[in-house]
Amino acid sequence: MNSKRVVVTGLGALTPIGNNIEEYWNGLVAGKSGADFITRFDASKFKTQFACELKGFNPLDHFDRKEARKLDPFCQYAIVASDEAIEDSQLDLDSLDKDRVGVIWGAGIGGLETFQNEVLNFAAGDGSPRFNPFFIPKMISDIAPGMISIKHGFRGPNFTTVSACASSANAIIDALNYIRLGYADVIVTGGSEAAVTIAGMGGFNAMHALSTRNEDPKTASRPFDKTRDGFVLGEGAGALVLESYEHAVERGATIYAEIGGGGLSADAHHMTAPHPEGLGAINVMKNCLDNAGMTFDQVDAVNMHGTSTPLGDIAESKALKEVFGDHLYSMNINSTKSMTGHLLGAAGAIEAIASILAVKNGIVPPTINHKTPDDQIDAKINFTFNKAQKRDVRIAMSNTFGFGGHNACVLVKKME
Repeated sequence: MNSKRVVVTGLGALTPIGNNIEEYWNGLVAGKSGADFITRFDASKFKTQFACELKGFNPLDHFDRKEARKLDPFCQYAIVASDEAIEDSQLDLDSLDKDRVGVIWGAGIGGLETFQNEVLNFAAGDGSPRFNPFFIPKMISDIAPGMISIKHGFRGPNFTTVSACASSANAIIDALNYIRLGYADVIVTGGSEAAVTIAGMGGFNAMHALSTRNEDPKTASRPFDKTRDGFVLGEGAGALVLESYEHAVERGATIYAEIGGGGLSADAHHMTAPHPEGLGAINVMKNCLDNAGMTFDQVDAVNMHGTSTPLGDIAESKALKEVFGDHLYSMNINSTKSMTGHLLGAAGAIEAIASILAVKNGIVPPTINHKTPDDQIDAKINFTFNKAQKRDVRIAMSNTFGFGGHNACVLVKKME
């Protein structure tokens, strides 16, 4: 079977630094931090009292009150971001063959707030099993693509990928492959997460995974800095409309970029820690290049997983040196998590979007909050510290790694 080319024709974003694509991109280029003190609940007794929350998001701006009550925030975010991407794509929904339009979504956790609140309500009661009838459908992670398909009548492939922080990158790669193989013409893909909750913050604090820089939240996400002390939890969604090249051209669509390939691998090492030599990261980047039919010296930029954890940043930096050799020193490397925080299952989507827009606009967003070099990380690597850099980016890669050793890498190409 001949493999079809796959292109990006629509984008949507709901992030801690912007509630649509334009705001998100402007925030990235400006080096805006999305971190601040938590407003959603009283976090004064938590070791970490800050996160990258959405700002100014009101579900009633997008849903009526009755509908909003039926949807966990992660699903609300998915619908809002996907609506923007679909509108951006200028798909004619009336003439579209909806049997050949799918939705493949990513979520690492799903309806955490719903689960948390139902359990808290039960524990506060008299022991009677009184649960909301929407408890289960609000909580399950596959409800997001289900609701997107119901809203628009898309009857093609429909499911959620769950691979922790690699979830939405996995979703993009699955969407790529379904279109490549001819099983769909169009797929709405991406991911969403809403884990800035009592349970989310408490759970990650118990793991010692989060930064505790409560005295200066905006600079807490500091990838590759010697003083980094953990990641900053984020929330939101990113959405992409992928199409076969032929389908996009036939309808005269505006094309952002081509999805050239995707790679997957496993660390097979530890429940939460990365392989110390970056073995899984090495394999996933090599697999991605092979899948795209590209060589390492053709890559201009990599948006790293770069979570700002002590072990992870070192392991991934080692992996880059192994994959790219001396070519690494002529590339732009960055971590947009320095601005957005870590959106867990939505990270792969918003970071792939950052790479797509870097290719389209010829600008690499910065890695902010860097002050102190780490002698365990090669100082000759251009991490695009603190200020965006203009560059003709023809090929970019985006890395996402998840607890359990799940690794995914997406390669984006400028349209020829």
